[in-house]
Amino acid sequence: MAVEGSSAELIKIVTLLGAAVVAVPLFKRLGLGSVLGYLAAGLVIGPFGLKLVDDPQTIIHVAELGVVMFLFVIGLEMKPSHLWGMRRQIFGLGSLQIAVCGTLLTGVGLAFGYPLAVSFISAMGFVLTSTAIVMQLLAERGDITQARGQKIVGILLFEDLLIVPLLAIVAFLAPAGSGTATDGIMLRVAVAAASFAALVGAGLWLLNPLFRILANAKAREVMTAAALLVVLGSALLMELGGLSMAMGAFVAGVLLSESSFRHQLEADIEPFRGLLLGLFFLGVGMALDLNVVGRSWMLIVAGVLAMMAIKGLCIYAVARATRSSHADALDRALIMAQGGEFAFVLLTAAMAQRVISPDVNANMTAIIVLSMALTPLVVAAYRAMCPAPARAPSMDGVEMAENLHGKVLVIGFGRVGQIAVQGILSHGGAEIAIIDNDTEVIRDAAEYGFKVYYGDGARADVLRAAGAQHAQAIVVCVDDKEAATRIVENARRECLQVRVLVRAWDREHALALVKADADVVVRETFEAGMQLGREAVLAIGATDEEADAAMARMRARDAERFTLETSGGLFAGRALVLGNMAPRDPSRLND
Repeated sequence: MAVEGSSAELIKIVTLLGAAVVAVPLFKRLGLGSVLGYLAAGLVIGPFGLKLVDDPQTIIHVAELGVVMFLFVIGLEMKPSHLWGMRRQIFGLGSLQIAVCGTLLTGVGLAFGYPLAVSFISAMGFVLTSTAIVMQLLAERGDITQARGQKIVGILLFEDLLIVPLLAIVAFLAPAGSGTATDGIMLRVAVAAASFAALVGAGLWLLNPLFRILANAKAREVMTAAALLVVLGSALLMELGGLSMAMGAFVAGVLLSESSFRHQLEADIEPFRGLLLGLFFLGVGMALDLNVVGRSWMLIVAGVLAMMAIKGLCIYAVARATRSSHADALDRALIMAQGGEFAFVLLTAAMAQRVISPDVNANMTAIIVLSMALTPLVVAAYRAMCPAPARAPSMDGVEMAENLHGKVLVIGFGRVGQIAVQGILSHGGAEIAIIDNDTEVIRDAAEYGFKVYYGDGARADVLRAAGAQHAQAIVVCVDDKEAATRIVENARRECLQVRVLVRAWDREHALALVKADADVVVRETFEAGMQLGREAVLAIGATDEEADAAMARMRARDAERFTLETSGGLFAGRALVLGNMAPRDPSRLND
């Protein structure tokens, strides 16, 4: 019998994994995102679909740890100073959005004919946005670290903090004889504060010494166990204090954000986070009670549409009132217009204390689950109908190229430009000006001590601002073939005396650069190929002299072919003379 029970549990696990493996790639291929794939798979295999899995609530409770781990990873990316800088977004923007949305959604409940207490609890349940869905959508498009993503994260953190006062309000609203003692509210607040203080104390004084001891023990699996212990322990401590488990994990992540073990912790948690978060979405899909929807479908459909529309409009209005752009405000409204998983906790507590009836709880649960399922679909539909315009890169910490002076002007600070600059700097007294049009590259370079200015070298005015007319050499290292050619053409028009040295992608690009009158063209794959060829010749028994001779013959043949192509083929009749300068010698073409 035990074996049969184990087989049944194993079948459920295989079913869950199989549904995810089939549905998620399919929905991503359709452009609908992984979240909707998980939700649809859960609906199909759940108790109201094919009945392959019949206990969605247990799966949701276990898989909520995925949300917990997600918030821990986010916390690792936020140093306390950064979090302090977000205080206005967390408390100011968060409280304003909650107040406006809560008030108007309570009005929706009253319009549907429910009493004030029921309308308020239902409204506040819907106000609590789904952290799991929003964070997953932000992560899929890489917006978590962007300014607009950070505002959304701040609001979500405030909503997590809100669960304690909301549960206290439920206690106040409970009718006489419901078993709730209002005297216990202060005790609950005190326990919550003590739990939070204990977590902060442990993070400040215990966690780093613990990880140092474990790292010295050099037991890789114990480090993984310790990472899980920190996440789950902090979540448990917050839950015992009546706070959000996700909030506890987030705080633990923030406290470890400046630790030297931060990257190791993130790597250890990541596999568990992704799997459990997927199971959470599967559980939400399975929890959609189609019987309840069928009995009260008009009320539920009207409730979903009304509450999502009102909440979305409120979020948009608050965002615009706080000076967000139209695009950012609309994006926030679409992505946060659903109810969330913490509403289930609030509604269950309200039903247990007889503030709402079981029918209201069932209907609101269906409304919230449907809103969670609709959100990825709405976002995908909007993205398909209204593609996002290209956003200007952030210029924080970036200086424009202006009145630069250097003996050498380097354009492009990618993998080739970085090596070239280090080679130039190895010659004493070299003065270099460097420009690039990628703000991330510029900020990354600053961390390693390189001063790179912002500028598009393909523009003549930028070349002048970067001091091209004063330079002795311009080194073009950009990875855009057309841009490299335009840079050479502009350099030849603007500053005749400067030697122009250019990186070429391939032979065809090199021919175009010779046509543009570059001084030196370096084909980026040629020298690597020549070096590999020389080593191969040595490997089969040739001497150094024989290998050098073979490579010299190769260079001579390549130079002859290049001379024919530039003089008698593609560029016949075109002089490679600019002013009184001698023609460029194709034999100087390296890779």
